[in-house]
Amino acid sequence: MKAYSSKLPKDYPIAIKPMGEIAGYPVRPGMFDINGVTVLPRGVNFTIHTHYGNYCELLLFHRGEAEPYAVLPFPDEYKIGDVYSMIVFGLDIHEFEYAYRIDGPYQPEKGLLFKRENVILDPYARAIAGWRGWGDRKVGAYHARVVEDKFDWGDMPQSNREMCDLVIYELHVRGFTRHPSSGVEHRGTFAGLMEKIPYLKELGVNAVELMPIFEFDEMRDVREVDGQRLLDYWGYNPVGFFAPNTSYAATEEYNHEGRELKELIKALHDNGIEVILDVVFNHTAEGNENGPSFCFKGLDNKVYYMLTPDGNYYNFSGCGNTLNCNHPIVKLLILECLRYWTVSYRVDGFRFDLASILGRNEDGSPMNNPPLLRSLSYDPVLSNVKLIAEAWDAGGMYQVGSFPASRRWAEWNGRYRDSVRGFLKGENWEAWNAAWSIAGSGDIYGKEFSDDSKSYAGYNSCVNFLTCHDGFTLYDLYSYNVKHNEKNGWNNKDGSDDNRSWNCGAEGETDKPEVLKLRYRMIRNACAVLMCSRGTPMFFAGDEFGNTQYGNNNCYCQDNEVSWLDWGYLEKNRELFEFFRFMIDYRKKHPIIRRKLPDAVCGMGPIHAHSALADVLNVPRDARTFSIGFAGYDKEKGKDDLVYVSVNTHWEDVKITLPHLENMAAWHLSVNTYGDWEGRYCYEEGSEVRIDGEFVMRPRSVAVFTGRAF
Repeated sequence: MKAYSSKLPKDYPIAIKPMGEIAGYPVRPGMFDINGVTVLPRGVNFTIHTHYGNYCELLLFHRGEAEPYAVLPFPDEYKIGDVYSMIVFGLDIHEFEYAYRIDGPYQPEKGLLFKRENVILDPYARAIAGWRGWGDRKVGAYHARVVEDKFDWGDMPQSNREMCDLVIYELHVRGFTRHPSSGVEHRGTFAGLMEKIPYLKELGVNAVELMPIFEFDEMRDVREVDGQRLLDYWGYNPVGFFAPNTSYAATEEYNHEGRELKELIKALHDNGIEVILDVVFNHTAEGNENGPSFCFKGLDNKVYYMLTPDGNYYNFSGCGNTLNCNHPIVKLLILECLRYWTVSYRVDGFRFDLASILGRNEDGSPMNNPPLLRSLSYDPVLSNVKLIAEAWDAGGMYQVGSFPASRRWAEWNGRYRDSVRGFLKGENWEAWNAAWSIAGSGDIYGKEFSDDSKSYAGYNSCVNFLTCHDGFTLYDLYSYNVKHNEKNGWNNKDGSDDNRSWNCGAEGETDKPEVLKLRYRMIRNACAVLMCSRGTPMFFAGDEFGNTQYGNNNCYCQDNEVSWLDWGYLEKNRELFEFFRFMIDYRKKHPIIRRKLPDAVCGMGPIHAHSALADVLNVPRDARTFSIGFAGYDKEKGKDDLVYVSVNTHWEDVKITLPHLENMAAWHLSVNTYGDWEGRYCYEEGSEVRIDGEFVMRPRSVAVFTGRAF
C-alpha cells in the first residue's frame, strides 16, 4: 500500500482524510461497525466480515463488465477482529459495481469452502446489479450496486391497526397483472400493481401480502416441459435479502433500485392498505453441495448454514440448504434486514416462510426460547410490525398453536384450513375442530374458549385461511377431487395430496348447470365462514372472482396463464365478486367478529357454539349443522353487536332455531348463500328479512343473522 500525501482542500473533514493509496485510489480504514456500503461526502465505505477467511479484496467493476477494473486488497491494518473495512475516495457511485474475493481454507469435510477465485456478493447489498427483463438469463457473477436513497416518505405515520382488523389479500406481483386481461400499462410489475389500487379499495381489503420480492433469479432452474418454459416463478430462492427484485420494476432504476416499490407502498398506504412481505430466511439460492457459491458459502459457509458433522447441508427447507438462523452473526443479519425494510420501505409486516426453521439450533434441534425469535419479538424498531409465522417446516416440525413467542407472533392457522375445508365439503367428523376454528381456535391458542380464558394468546394470534399460493385456488377447491400438476413435469408427484377438495360432481371444467351452481355456492360458503371467523382472514388473489389454476396446486414454476390472474373472470363472475365485497364490509361493520366486546345488554353470551338447536350449547362430534354466536356491546355505536353464523353441510334441508333475544331485539337474515327466490345472497342493513325463532337451512349453505332492536 502506497502512503498518501496529496494536499486536501481546506474544508475537507480531517476525520476522514485519506491515509494511503491502493490500486490508484486514496483510501483509509473505514467504519467497522456499519455493515455493507455507506456513501460519505467524498468517498464510499465498504465493510464486510468473515470469521474463517484470512484474506479479502474489494473488486470494482464498470457497469455490466465481468472483469474488475480495480482490485483493492484490504491491508492488515484495515481489519479489526473479523471485520474488514475501507473508505475509498474519489468514487462516483453511478459508475461502478462491486463485489469481493475472499480466501481461506478449503476443507469441505469441515464446512470450509473458500476459493479465492470466487466472486462474492455483499450479503448487505441494497441492490444487485444487472437489471434485466424477466426471463433473461443472468450473465456472469453477482455484483452489488450502491443505492442513492432520496425517497421522501414525508410525515406518513406508521399504521396502528391490530392484526385482527386486517383482511389480508395474498398476491404474486408478476402474476397479479401479467395477463393481458389485467388492462394495466405496466404488466407484471410494481407499477402494474399500483394501477390496481382502485380495485383493491373497491374489494375492501386493507392489507396485501406480497409473495417474495427480494432479489431472486427466476432462471435458476429453467427447463422445458412439453414446449413450455418453466421458471422459478414464485421466487422462494433468495439471492439477496436487502435488495428488491429488479425485474419487478417497470423501468431501469440504476442506483435508485427500490424507488418504484417505495412508490407502490406509499400509494397503498395513502389508500389505507398495509403491506406485508413474504420473507424467506430459511434457505438461499446457493442450494446444496452441488449448488453455486456466490455469497454465504464463500463468505463463511460454516457460520451461515446448518451443517452435518461431515460438512454437508441439513435440508429442513426442502430446498437444499438451511440458514443457521440462531447463530449470532446470522441472527444479526436477519434483524438488520427486517429493520431496513421497516425503516427504508415502511413495510407493515412480515410473513416468515417455513418459520419453524427460525427456531432450530445449529444442529437442527428445536429450541425452547430461540434467540432470533426473542430478538425480533422485543426489537424496538419492529415493535409495531406484524410478525406472521408459517409455523412448520419441511423437516417435519409442526408448531401451529405452539410457535415460540406466540403472544407476539401470529401464525398461519393450518388447523383452520384443514378442518374448515373438510367440514364444508361434508366431512362431519371435523365438526368440533371446525367449530373451534371459527370461534377463534381457543383450544390451540390457550386451551379454552377465547373470551373466557386469560391464557388465550389473543385475537391477533391466528391468520385464518382456506387458500393461499401453495395449493388450490378457491374455485379449484370445488372443481377438482385431485391435483393436476402434470404440466410441472414431475408426473404429478409434486404438490400436496391432502387437499380436502370436492369437484361437486364433475372433474375440472364443465358446462353442467347443477354442478356450476353448487360450486359457486360452496365458494360463497367458504367466503362467508372465513369472514365471520375470529382471527385474521386471508385469501388468495383471484378467489373473489373464481380464478382457476386448472387443478394445479403447486404453480411454483408456471409463469403463464396457469398462474396469471385472468381478469376476464371478474366480469363473468361479477356476482361472486360482489358477495366477497359484501362479506368483507360486513366483517368491518361488526367488531364482535374480530374481538371481545363488553357484555351484551340483551343477555346473550359473548361466544358460544350451538347445535342446530340454539338452546343446545354443544356441537356433536358428527354434526352436519352447527352455529357460532358472537355477542357484545359496541360502545362506539351505543348498541349490542350480535352475529349468529349457521353452517349446514348436509345435502338436505335442516331446520335450526335462533337464540332468544331480550330487550325488544330480533334476528335478521343478512346472508344466505343458497339464495332466495330473487337470486339474492346478501342483504344490506334495512333490507334484511326478520327471522322469528327458527329458519330452514337449505342444503349445503351458510346463513348469517344479525341481531338488532325492532
